Amino acid sequence: MAQKDASVNELTKSFESSNAVLLTEYRGLTVAQLKELRNNIRQDAEYAVVKNTLTKIAAKAAGFDSLEDDLKGPSAIAFVHGDFVTTAKTLRDFAKANPLLVIKGGVFEGKALSADEVNTYASLESREVLLAKAAGMMKATMGKAAATIDALREKLETAQAA
Repeated sequence: MAQKDASVNELTKSFESSNAVLLTEYRGLTVAQLKELRNNIRQDAEYAVVKNTLTKIAAKAAGFDSLEDDLKGPSAIAFVHGDFVTTAKTLRDFAKANPLLVIKGGVFEGKALSADEVNTYASLESREVLLAKAAGMMKATMGKAAATIDALREKLETAQAA
């Protein structure tokens, strides 16, 4: 009993310290494949094989009630502490290469996500790419404004000279 309580407490802490969680089914994956997946997401998430009954208790205690319906069969959870989109992308790509990994859903920013919604997030560009694009658009806008102001200055100088 004490071991189960400790497991629930540890899972609850993992839920509470995560900014998102992604629930998967890993039925049929080898230990080597699970190790590869853990290594692939290590920078942004911790991947743990979980017992459904204990996870339901911990998820409820941490406010992740929406996972309860998907906790069936062999389950593993990616507790995301870094970039959610990168983790979703890595899981999606791993699932494409290893069809035995099934993304069941997750929770991001307090909202329950279906497997399709997780895949939609996975198709987004990374935060760094989006920031670079935004910076590029701002730079282009400033360049256009500077060109417009310069053209007005030239017109004024031409009008004054005439």
